Amino acid sequence: MHSDFLIIGGGIAGISAAARLSALGSVIVLEAEAALAHHASGRSAALFEPRYGAPAVVALSMASGDYYKGAAGVLSPRGLMVVAKADARDAFDADVLAMDFTPVSMAEARAMVPILNPKVVAHAAYADHAEDIDTDLLLQGFAREAKSRGAQILTGARVGAIAKDVAGWRVDSSAGTFTARMIVNASGAWVDHVAAMAGVRPLGFMPLRRSMARIPAPGGHDVSRWPMMFGPGEDWYAKPDAGALIVSPAEEDLMEPHDAWADDLVLAEGLARYEEMMTEPVTRLLASWAGLRTFSPDRVPVIGPDPREPSFFWLAGQGGYGFQSCPAASLLVADLLGGRPPEIDAGLVAALSPARFG
Repeated sequence: MHSDFLIIGGGIAGISAAARLSALGSVIVLEAEAALAHHASGRSAALFEPRYGAPAVVALSMASGDYYKGAAGVLSPRGLMVVAKADARDAFDADVLAMDFTPVSMAEARAMVPILNPKVVAHAAYADHAEDIDTDLLLQGFAREAKSRGAQILTGARVGAIAKDVAGWRVDSSAGTFTARMIVNASGAWVDHVAAMAGVRPLGFMPLRRSMARIPAPGGHDVSRWPMMFGPGEDWYAKPDAGALIVSPAEEDLMEPHDAWADDLVLAEGLARYEEMMTEPVTRLLASWAGLRTFSPDRVPVIGPDPREPSFFWLAGQGGYGFQSCPAASLLVADLLGGRPPEIDAGLVAALSPARFG
């Protein structure tokens, strides 16, 4: 089966790109797992906070704002709070400045999150510009758009070999053999492995594990309207989730690409940091899991054609920002592959380009 664009990876990056590219030509998506968004995309904290991340990430996320405003039902109010002990004032101030928080009194903070411990928490700040993302609704919306224009989205299609000749790319997978004019590498933690299979120089991506735990609603509280909370410098975070609370140690431990699972010791340490700030103890876990947040060497996404092999297109290194930046990222993919002037500014295009690695 032949296509103009063959996308390797069925997370939010690959599926949003499929939607955009389906207006420009034939598209095939190959996802190794039995379902879309099995890895990092399916384990996201699902928050739209466009001020979160490196400057290029923030710019890409801000450029996604208009899409989200027009996407009915995808966003819902959440809010975001940072809390810190007295000895963490410098890190607290840095977070407040970077993410445009407003300092609030302890009484105001406890009105929003009544289990904050006033004997430990010395500083608190809040922002109302963070919103929950209905990640499944967003993903399925992009998938429907792609399919409506004839895109083929195949699961259980693990890539085993990639070769290029004068006719284009040949990709052998567990779902069959496919040929294409262009390859879009959106394979998450596996992007360097896919590049190596294609004979393209890997760029040094780092898959970093992040563990998560779901705990019962503390003290039986209704947590549905609590903001997402995090410690100074993001050394833990907690977020309401389906009547419970998810808590993460926010670790970044380098891993080989794999189906990640939580590290019990790291999880316990993170839960202890969270618990120190609260009046309610953690008594049990409902579930735990982990995901791999994959970063480039400079922690900025890589979007663009490989400088040595222009028919191999990188869509990689989204880290923890894939959902909040995907509308603008996927539009940039279509602009570049469609030969159109990008809607985002030239400086940001250059900052995202793989050419920056030489």
